[in-house]
Amino acid sequence: MKKISSKKSAYGGFEQGPIRPPSEASSLLLRLTRNCPWNRCTFCPVYRDSLFSPRPVAHVFQDIEQVSRHIATFTEHVETRGPLNYRDLDRLSAALSGPEQLAFYAAYSWYEAGMESIFLQDADSLVLKTADLLSVLEKLRNVFPQVRRMTAYARSRTIDRITAEHLGAVGEAGLNRIHIGLESGSDKVLKQVCKGADQAMHIRAGLKVKQAGIELSEYVMPGLGGKALSDEHAIETANTLNRINPDFIRLRTLAIPHGTALHTAWEQGQFVKLTDVEVAEEISLFLDHLDQVTSTLQSDHILNLLQEVAGTLPQDRHKMKHTVTRFLSLSREERLYYQVGRRLGIYTSLDELDEGEKRARVSAAKSFYKITVNNVDEVIDQLMRRFI
Repeated sequence: MKKISSKKSAYGGFEQGPIRPPSEASSLLLRLTRNCPWNRCTFCPVYRDSLFSPRPVAHVFQDIEQVSRHIATFTEHVETRGPLNYRDLDRLSAALSGPEQLAFYAAYSWYEAGMESIFLQDADSLVLKTADLLSVLEKLRNVFPQVRRMTAYARSRTIDRITAEHLGAVGEAGLNRIHIGLESGSDKVLKQVCKGADQAMHIRAGLKVKQAGIELSEYVMPGLGGKALSDEHAIETANTLNRINPDFIRLRTLAIPHGTALHTAWEQGQFVKLTDVEVAEEISLFLDHLDQVTSTLQSDHILNLLQEVAGTLPQDRHKMKHTVTRFLSLSREERLYYQVGRRLGIYTSLDELDEGEKRARVSAAKSFYKITVNNVDEVIDQLMRRFI
């Protein structure tokens, strides 16, 4: 995708992109680039019809300075008048509008969260020139010396192109975690979804991040291979991660939003989506083959049916497998109750399945949506799209 130069554009005010990892919920979101430089993955709706452009470093600096000024205002208020309340916020932000108000509330949210982490947006901040990225990191360290963690998304193709020397410099400058969308380790699946990377590239990029001394978080998408490639997707993804041994493995179960190429393939019968039960079976197979890592595995997303599938490998493998087996062992009716309750945010774990008040709410929802064991997967598909 052609990049748009923004070097001559005037500063338009503070910006934030549309997404961040769940693990960065307490982070300041600082936008270095707009949208995604690849933007071809068949399953992703986030940057559809949006062109990529890097933001000028001077504009990013102005964002940082805006946040810093607001933090100073909050600090002074608390020191002289006590804790901030909603009336204080209304008063302090009354003269602000548009991007200025966005900066104000971004700063406030970060201030309340303890100001310990910063996430550099959007989809691939490492695509910036190394010198520009180093300038931003240095600015952040100088303005916010208390920050303990700075993180960013990056694509394996981008990491593969960066020299080890430059990546090491970025790590030394303060970028301590990189989030990579591995999605799959199967070359067939990666080609099918137009990921722009193959297994070998994923491995090279992951190892390069680790060798640079930067924490690595790899994202895996259960269900991405559909029925035709489910086993291969599980096994080859595990094999890829066995080679990399990332610090974190994060599961993000496939959902297929309208308007994506994958949705079109699904409607035309070219892609057969897995049911919740089949996804659970795929995760079980994945865990069986994930046998050479010391990673922390997390299922920290609403799209995941079984968030309890989490722990540190290899010691927690049995516990994670037990959760999957427990779900698969339920009767069809009990699985239906859990699926509906989980997708509506009523249940967070299998242990809540028999809690009276929650079960009554699930029962009411089951009746309202007219959900049966025969249509549960169709309804679940509709509910999952709400969380993309």
